[in-house]
Amino acid sequence: MRSRTSCHTNQSAYMRGGVRISVFINTPSCPLSFALSPQTRRTVPFSHFFHFPSKVLQNKSANMSRKFFVGGNWKMNGDKKSLGELIQTLNSGKVDPNVEVVCGAPSIYLDFARSKLDAKFGVAAQNCYKVPKGAFTGEISPAMIKDCGVNWVILGHSERRHVFGESDELIGQKTAHALESGLGVIACIGEKLDEREGGITEKVVFAQTKVIADNVKDWSKVVLAYEPVWAIGTGKTASPQQAQEVHEKLREWLKTNVSEAVANSVRIIYGGSVTGGTCKELASQKDVDGFLVGGASLKPEFIDIINAKA
Repeated sequence: MRSRTSCHTNQSAYMRGGVRISVFINTPSCPLSFALSPQTRRTVPFSHFFHFPSKVLQNKSANMSRKFFVGGNWKMNGDKKSLGELIQTLNSGKVDPNVEVVCGAPSIYLDFARSKLDAKFGVAAQNCYKVPKGAFTGEISPAMIKDCGVNWVILGHSERRHVFGESDELIGQKTAHALESGLGVIACIGEKLDEREGGITEKVVFAQTKVIADNVKDWSKVVLAYEPVWAIGTGKTASPQQAQEVHEKLREWLKTNVSEAVANSVRIIYGGSVTGGTCKELASQKDVDGFLVGGASLKPEFIDIINAKA
């Protein structure tokens, strides 16, 4: 192959099959094109001359199109004083504008959080019920959540599943109603330690995902959060490789059981003792599209986690 570059035209030339090919580099003054001769110029796909595995290109493109998402789950923590201080820290902090950030506040503080947080931050409820209203003491509905100016809800968290006994079926029903009501849903899935040690991680998370998928019509409003139960609040974190492996399998499941478009576009985030020290390596994995953060979301290091891709 013979090549040359012209500073005047930003043109590179080489031989392909005995034919001189001119490659014009894409600059503001010179669009990307290929010419078979000085007299005949036509634009053709770059891949006509340079061959890359299509799957690699598709995966890279899909990953770049998924906006990084970081959720903070405050759980049953804080009061107006401490949460107000946290909100001031977030509002004044320098955060990556290319990251979507949503803070999950206790229901009694949803209105407070929404009124105090900058508009660049979203707010999520940590739970909701499956119907608009009724005699359901202690529950809140998507309509009430939206009335507070809040647009997200966390559903299916392991503490709802394993402390309060919520079934896959109920979580699916809640997901359907929340989406129908116009909320975005952070849908949580994940295996317990004995399930991982028993080699049934995929079976468990696929079953949980299926019930959610059966109740979703618009996937653009859904973020899937993989949270291995054994890593939540324990200080143990799945290795970046363990997280990537499950996320990749989940994307393959979505491709097979929902659609390739959904598999490529839906954001799959990781949760489980994410900290400022572990976030960067986790964020470097190609199928990890963000985090759902517990304890660390109540600390200043949450800003470091938001900026994990910066």
